[in-house]
Amino acid sequence: MPQLCLGRFPKWILLAGLALAVSGETAVAQAPHRVVSLNLCADQLLLALADRSQIASLSPLGRDPSISFLVDKAAGIPVNEGKGEAILFSGADLVLAGSFGQQNRTALLQRQGLDVFPLAPWLSLEDGREQIRTVARRLDHPERGEALIADIDAALERTKDIVPAKRSILTYYRRGWVPASDSLISELLRHMGFVLHQDALGLSQGGMARLESIIASPPDYLLMDDDAGKLVDNGSALLSHPALAQAVPWDRRLVIPGKLAICGGPSTPAFIDALGAQVREKVR
Repeated sequence: MPQLCLGRFPKWILLAGLALAVSGETAVAQAPHRVVSLNLCADQLLLALADRSQIASLSPLGRDPSISFLVDKAAGIPVNEGKGEAILFSGADLVLAGSFGQQNRTALLQRQGLDVFPLAPWLSLEDGREQIRTVARRLDHPERGEALIADIDAALERTKDIVPAKRSILTYYRRGWVPASDSLISELLRHMGFVLHQDALGLSQGGMARLESIIASPPDYLLMDDDAGKLVDNGSALLSHPALAQAVPWDRRLVIPGKLAICGGPSTPAFIDALGAQVREKVR
């Protein structure tokens, strides 16, 4: 096979290569200095991956201790109200936004020339790794992205196949909602060795699980968040129904702080470890 010789390349190729090199240096030099976040999950990634001096403002949710995993890091950082006009005049050079429910606002910002980066919910661990890498590179801190991914992978290694064989579990949310079998939480449960009970209920695509169906065919375990025992409305009362307690008693329910599971990102290693701790404590 002939060896490539630099002297044989056409001049236009050499010029194109030089242009790419220069544009690469420019991209590094133009790391964003005023980043605005418009939702909780974007807040979390921004707090984990950016310099504090790069953060212009967070959404109000970033400083809510009931749902924000990095609320301590958010202290003292300005909060925006998410209004398009205010963001336009904030001097932002990058906006991190959600991919659902904010389309009109982000379209307005993009039409005005702002750099808007939509963050979709994680559909899988690989999806999450790619999102972390992309955001970390955009913030000019790729090493922080790799460090977070390493933390997630280390937590996965600690919890691989820790469940005794053939134990079934159903992730059960308010109003009887269960996630799909190909969701992120389902991937984590399979990784630990669980059998997904939504498949047995005919809900592999997710949906509402009728209480009668669960009582007639109960899983070995339920996975819930820590709001499950709070009776605030009919949706939460379902989780404390006496018939459900008889079918799957509280000692067979794995309970995880809700703020660990709301967003994929810096809370993911803590979520995996918390779930692993519940498995080791309760699953037999």
